[in-house]
Amino acid sequence: MDNLTLNDLLLKVSEYNDDGTELIKKAYDFAEEIHRGQKRQSGEAYIMHPLNVAYILADIHADVDTICAGLLHDTIEDAKEEPNVVKQHIIDTFNGDIGFLADGVTKIRRMNLLTKQDQNMANKQKLLVSMAKDIRVIIIKLADRLHNMRTLQYKSEFKQQENAAETLSMFVPFAYFIGAYKMKNELEDLSFRYLNPEEYKKMEELRQKIEEDSNHCLIEMLSTINEILNDKNIPHEIKTRAKNIYGIYKRLQQGYKLKDIHDLLSLKIIVNDIPNCYQTLGLVHSVYHPINRRFKDYICNPKTNLYSSLHTTVFGADERLVQTQIRTFEMDKIATYGLTTYWDINKGNARQVMQEELKNKFQFYESLDEILHMSKDAKVFIEQVKSELLNDKIYVYTPSGEKLEFPKGATPIDVAYRIHSEIGNTMVSATVNDNSVDIWQPLKTDDIVKIITNPNAEGPKQEWLEHVTTAKAKRKIKESIKMS
Repeated sequence: MDNLTLNDLLLKVSEYNDDGTELIKKAYDFAEEIHRGQKRQSGEAYIMHPLNVAYILADIHADVDTICAGLLHDTIEDAKEEPNVVKQHIIDTFNGDIGFLADGVTKIRRMNLLTKQDQNMANKQKLLVSMAKDIRVIIIKLADRLHNMRTLQYKSEFKQQENAAETLSMFVPFAYFIGAYKMKNELEDLSFRYLNPEEYKKMEELRQKIEEDSNHCLIEMLSTINEILNDKNIPHEIKTRAKNIYGIYKRLQQGYKLKDIHDLLSLKIIVNDIPNCYQTLGLVHSVYHPINRRFKDYICNPKTNLYSSLHTTVFGADERLVQTQIRTFEMDKIATYGLTTYWDINKGNARQVMQEELKNKFQFYESLDEILHMSKDAKVFIEQVKSELLNDKIYVYTPSGEKLEFPKGATPIDVAYRIHSEIGNTMVSATVNDNSVDIWQPLKTDDIVKIITNPNAEGPKQEWLEHVTTAKAKRKIKESIKMS
């Protein structure tokens, strides 16, 4: 945001929080003093970067400690004193949480590290270790990366490409993991813009044409659905959306024709409760014919990042396919802002609730926690993060209907150990979609996997390690072999 001021930030915070003004002013003054005389490559004062990061955080209603840490996030790295001295100064001046958060996003100085690659891996490891302790660390880092991507035009072409590639491979997936779709979509489009400017321009023009051509269709549908819901006295709000630029590009690269991209156009119908979601679905289908295979019930079966909604693709006006998403107002907030929505839902103890939700409901956290205990070596750690967390995903079901997320290439052995280590250790065979399969057969999305066990089984074998993808399966197999 150009010409942003401290008063702009305080005004934004005051929209949802009456407290904390003095602490935020104090954090700004602290950061401004340390960054005084520093310039960004755009020529503006460096303080504008942490100020913008804090504003992005305030825009998602972050708590005061998180906003202060956003203001301070580069001070430990940029101060003349030793990092630990500055960190302690922040703790003494503010509090332990702000000190931890600011340190969590601080890069490790190169000193004892042999290469830039070693430093890069160590920094990523430190970031993810900190994130596992406090999810707010990755939220600050995403805000930091978002502002850097918004101002990437001032970097060299090499740095533009390097930053964009890293954003797409690491920060976009983590925005998805915590359900922050709004941030994810913007980071995707900004990365694409620098990685492939010619294709970006084509897709941007294509998206604009789609919006112009579909305007009549969406207005007609919006008017019709409004009228139906008003007749049934269902309180609601309707929004229209075209798929983001990078999303359109990805679909076309996957071989889809433009007319067959079912979520190219979307209507979001937001109602006040779950019964009205299902009633609205029936009302929409009474007017617009659905494509049955495109119906998804993410209310009954949420995505692994807690995204919940009903999705139905219908034939709209002018023979256009339109994805209709039906959800409650709370679901819509979670669909937009993900885990950060809890700053609004649980104002008193949002940080604690966010951390508990992360541990208990977000499947990627279990994998990350397992990887954290796998190895202290940064290279081994990052390689497992890449293969297990940042790789393409598949989603399979247990016979009871539980949905499980795995990296592409996962096998029934991975599933067995995800369910319980004893299931893995006593596994003798498996069925996929009611068919007997080899236990190391790679699985596909929507497979229903049943694990067959025998308490007298010999236990896992060394060769199983060649056919698993998850850190948990690898660790449990090694432990069992060692004990036998």
